[in-house]
Amino acid sequence: MLIGGREPGRVEIVAYDPRWRSRFAAERRSIAAALGPLARRIEHIGSTSVPDLAAKPIIDVLVEVDDPGREEDYAGALEATGFELRVREPRHRMFRTPAHDVHLHVWPTGCKESSDYLTLRDWLRAHAEDRHLYESTKRELAGRQWRDMNYYAEAKGPVIAEIMARARCDRSP
Repeated sequence: MLIGGREPGRVEIVAYDPRWRSRFAAERRSIAAALGPLARRIEHIGSTSVPDLAAKPIIDVLVEVDDPGREEDYAGALEATGFELRVREPRHRMFRTPAHDVHLHVWPTGCKESSDYLTLRDWLRAHAEDRHLYESTKRELAGRQWRDMNYYAEAKGPVIAEIMARARCDRSP
């Protein structure tokens, strides 16, 4: 469920900015201070976490907690640091800053989704050919008008699935 409704717009893809790494580090410190031991894991995910990959200038943060459904345990602390709840799904919450330049994804500890985000990130960091494939796909899609940014994310699905298949195959025994 989207909080605040759909948001049409265009996607802006910019060249990799090495400052994204320090911006994540600052956000990580703030989130860790706000959540303390409730945050079982805090990771930089998404395209801004991959050096040399063009991206939307939005820092994506993965936070694992024991039970995202227990918003009363963590939502107030995140809101006090400036995050606003944007998405409420059965095992996932997404918060963002008012400037929309940081998206914080809350998932259950050790879930498949977290593993997938990290697998994709690590694969793209290590494999330039797939990094270029992903970037060219994002640039092509960015040229379109989207009724909502979620449609842009869905449109990337086939290329992400293709890349993830290679990453999983590489990791299998």
